[in-house]
Amino acid sequence: MNFRTVSNTKVNPIIYTAQIIQKNPFVETHIGTDSQRVGSYINYVTAIAYRYPMKGVHYIYNKHAYPPNKDNWSRLWFETELTMKVAERLALNLPGIRFEIDMDYNNDKDYMSHKLVSSAKGWAESLGYKVNIKPTKQIATRAADQHCR
Repeated sequence: MNFRTVSNTKVNPIIYTAQIIQKNPFVETHIGTDSQRVGSYINYVTAIAYRYPMKGVHYIYNKHAYPPNKDNWSRLWFETELTMKVAERLALNLPGIRFEIDMDYNNDKDYMSHKLVSSAKGWAESLGYKVNIKPTKQIATRAADQHCR
């Protein structure tokens, strides 16, 4: 997992997250992925965001470009797979860590992403994670969105 800070410093997400939590035990940790078609590729960005009570947010992120999927459903589902991969690595290496999964899907039936909500949310919740779906808070996916373009 090749994560970077906003200032482009490479960090190990497990060590970095452990240090953040040790220094700030009340920090909220969020994990989420966003994607964007750019030219002939799709950029996927997974962010781990740290929300400090009354002090704001900072985050680290991982960005990869992949050839385009055949359809939007596959593109959006891959966002879930990337998020869950990071979540499972953090949970495995940092036992007892509490974090939330932010999914860039919408509960509104007018949006195509609505079709993935029950499956993606069910997967994460079955592993004990709290899941945020639009319109609720989207901390990590907003951070990821900043780096997709």
